[in-house]
Amino acid sequence: MNDSLVIARRNLIRMSRIPEMVIFGLIQPIMFVVLFTYVFGGSMNIGGSTDPDVYKNFLMAGIFAQTVTFATAGAGAGIADDMHKGLIDRFRSLPMARGAVLTGRTLADLVQTALTLLVLAAVALLVGWRPGYAEPTNFGKVMAGFGLLLLLGYAFTWIGALIGLTVRTPEAATSGGLIWLFPVTFISNAFVDSSQMASWLQPIAEWNPFSATVQACRTLFGDPGVSPSDAWPMAHPVWASIIYSIVIIAVFRTLAVRKYRRAAG
Repeated sequence: MNDSLVIARRNLIRMSRIPEMVIFGLIQPIMFVVLFTYVFGGSMNIGGSTDPDVYKNFLMAGIFAQTVTFATAGAGAGIADDMHKGLIDRFRSLPMARGAVLTGRTLADLVQTALTLLVLAAVALLVGWRPGYAEPTNFGKVMAGFGLLLLLGYAFTWIGALIGLTVRTPEAATSGGLIWLFPVTFISNAFVDSSQMASWLQPIAEWNPFSATVQACRTLFGDPGVSPSDAWPMAHPVWASIIYSIVIIAVFRTLAVRKYRRAAG
């Protein structure tokens, strides 16, 4: 753990010295919030209503979840860059735990994701997002929702770590880290109600781990759009979100550390 914290500190210092990394990471989710809110807000039917305010509050949980998962590409690119520059070979020569390099990197990415979420939540409040819009909620539930988002983001950074160790260049890691995220985030309940999808596509969206976290956040935030469903993840979204994230961490951390040991061996 100490080795992991040292590596995390190293990555956080690096981020602070390259502020454009953080700035550009903030611009994209802010653009999504503004574009989806004002371009699609009046055309989406949520619970029988096309009120832009209803869609605005429906949308935010999906935007938050998309933001934390898109951090996967940055995690993969960062690790691929360290591999490409030979930095991993330097770490290999030090008396430290092999898995600490990856754990430290993912912890640093988690801190950056938390800062991004904080700014994004402020922007969401400015454009009209209000926790408790559809159902009563409280501060503890809202914080629990953000906790689930960070857990999902941390889980997905391990997928990014594995991609970064597999490809040869940072550019390939960025492309490989994004290409699979688009179907994961769009074949979900993030931007539309899954009950309005084609019958063959609806079960895919409802059993999508991404959808479970979005649904859990809408439940905790008290936002609209929590449609009844017989699918277990949609009926128990909070537990489904936790289980999915823990399983992803367990599987992909094991695979990533194993790949790192082979690459650095």
